[in-house]
Amino acid sequence: MSIKIALAGNPNCGKTTLFNELTGSSQYVGNWPGVTVEKKDGLLKGHKDVIIQDLPGIYSLSPYTLEEKVARNYLVNDRPDVILNIIDGTNLERNLYLTTQLAELGIPMVLAVNMMDLVKKSGDHINLQKLSELLHCEVVEISALHGTNCRKAAELAIAQAGRTVDEHAHVFTGSVEHALAHIEESVYNMVKPELLRWYAIKIFERDEEMASQVHLSQQLHDHLEAHIKDCEKEMDDDAESIIINQRYEYITRIIDQILTRGKQLHSMTLSDKIDSVVTNRVLALPIFFIIMTLVYYISVTTIGGWATDWTNDVFFGEIVNDAATSFLASIQAPDWLSGLIVDGIIGGVGTVLGFVPQILLIFFFMSLLEDSGYMARVAFIMDRIFRRFGLSGKSFIPILVGMGCGVPAVMATRTIENERDRRMTIMLCTFIPCSAKAVIISMITSTFFPDSIFLAPAMYFLGIAVIVLSGIALKKTHLFSGDPAPFVMELPAYHIPSMKGVLIHMWERARGFIIKAGTIIFTACVIIWFFSTFNAHLEMVDIENSMMAFFGNAISWVFAPLGLGSWKGAVAVISAEMAKENAIGTLAVLNGITSDADEAVMAGIAGMFTPLAAMSYMILNLFDPPCVVAMATIAREMGDRKWAAVAILFQVAIGYSMALVTYQLGGWLFYGMPFGLGQGVAIVLCLAALYFILRPAPHDKASNETREGAAA
Repeated sequence: MSIKIALAGNPNCGKTTLFNELTGSSQYVGNWPGVTVEKKDGLLKGHKDVIIQDLPGIYSLSPYTLEEKVARNYLVNDRPDVILNIIDGTNLERNLYLTTQLAELGIPMVLAVNMMDLVKKSGDHINLQKLSELLHCEVVEISALHGTNCRKAAELAIAQAGRTVDEHAHVFTGSVEHALAHIEESVYNMVKPELLRWYAIKIFERDEEMASQVHLSQQLHDHLEAHIKDCEKEMDDDAESIIINQRYEYITRIIDQILTRGKQLHSMTLSDKIDSVVTNRVLALPIFFIIMTLVYYISVTTIGGWATDWTNDVFFGEIVNDAATSFLASIQAPDWLSGLIVDGIIGGVGTVLGFVPQILLIFFFMSLLEDSGYMARVAFIMDRIFRRFGLSGKSFIPILVGMGCGVPAVMATRTIENERDRRMTIMLCTFIPCSAKAVIISMITSTFFPDSIFLAPAMYFLGIAVIVLSGIALKKTHLFSGDPAPFVMELPAYHIPSMKGVLIHMWERARGFIIKAGTIIFTACVIIWFFSTFNAHLEMVDIENSMMAFFGNAISWVFAPLGLGSWKGAVAVISAEMAKENAIGTLAVLNGITSDADEAVMAGIAGMFTPLAAMSYMILNLFDPPCVVAMATIAREMGDRKWAAVAILFQVAIGYSMALVTYQLGGWLFYGMPFGLGQGVAIVLCLAALYFILRPAPHDKASNETREGAAA
């Protein structure tokens, strides 16, 4: 029988680093049932019967965020054999809040105090033996980054698995403890003995979700409610706040007994010194721009560009292509089978996979920035900017997530309590380039603008600018007006990332890209190859006489104002709505790529688009709806068909309008295109955008009346 160890802790406490240290490569990633919150499981190295489960990083077990709800439901309902609670030794007060809640679940627990090297460096001393006595659990100091005592923590957890928890920490006092004892006595036969304390506290807090699991009769509910109200009256506060306050009072008493402060209490830490520069009001954004420029210069222009050229030209263009062609010729394969394998699969999917080196490097640098603590500063910087324009800093967290994929970005908006801000963030968060859009950026910039090192990172700042400006415009409508939700974020201390953790994180993201290339893009490339090779009578024909050409010509007029009036351009736009990576595979198939893939794709695209049309194509794909899966997620998260339609149509309008303005005004201003109807429409769109951005906000009273009417 296997032992399940649940890793629990605050964000940035080193939990993921510890998980990687304990499991190595024997881990698998999925989603918790019914939600897109990431679920990581792995086998403890050297133990085939010990499963390590990495819970989402959370601050408490209160149901304020989706991650907290997922973690709580797992711990209460599925009940692992033991909890390994990781806390940051440099921030005991914040981390021990979760510890006090975990201790009430009746599950054996081991406390791993991480970052002890930083604690000692600051001159502080933590009495771990005393902490163990006060919390009634095993305590061990570790350094997840350096691998110190990680194995010992796991072995202690294994030894504690299955042990009965006899005594809880004495967190609450006075009338609160009296009320809790009365609730425990009243529900003693209704819950499992090990969860008696947990449910008593939840009933006291009026946690409806947890209390509903106890199935209280109305009479008993009213009786217990009277006791809770008496306690609230005596302490002059609401029940939930009383519990929170007594937890922090208990934590303060613990810290006074276990922590001896060093002499460096009032001196600036290294993190403080770095933050004085990178979060400076003047320097913060230029530093962020320089960092992102360097990331893309290395990932796309230099090392990543060279690796992609070799992968496309040599590996797929010569080795794989030539081997497949020779093999098919040797077995006298029919033309249609050769075309499917060489043109459809190798030409389409191979071209997409050729960009894997660039994606790997981008993910590598993004993981470095995240694990070092810098991306938390970026969120802090952007909150300062966002709030000036009436937006919540909480909206930037989904935007950061969106740099990986739009689907979890939309799901991440669940942490925003304000419904107006949440819906607005859903509409805007996918404007930041995701990993799939990064492939299009790489393709266009390397093909048409190879000497511009600023264009690729500029697309990220353009995405942020569009989010901010769109947010300003939406906030000035009656549907979204009002003060933004408050945003509180803890900035972790800077630290050197664990290379193992960075590489694992990089591979997890890249693996998702490769799997998509092997499934969705594979299917799309085969379908596009089929319709590009056969006519309606299923006869192999020239691509210009194929079903795909017929379909493309039928819709090309829609994209003609964007400079994408050819049937191939129209097909590439539609294909990209299935998955943005499809754009490259589609272009490869439409251009009949069979060898020297990288040069051939560039030549094919150059023949289809002018540089200005290519820029328009890139802008369109960056700001129209990201993909079918993301659109389905938007519809589900909006919870209303009308709101879903509004969100998707808004994205379509933004993407199309920006591409039209780019092509029409760009052609007139820089390429000698005569002024006509298209330029006039582009100017009207610019003036309309300025009006919606600069117009005065509606009065609160009016907006409230409108919202009340809409609700009615």
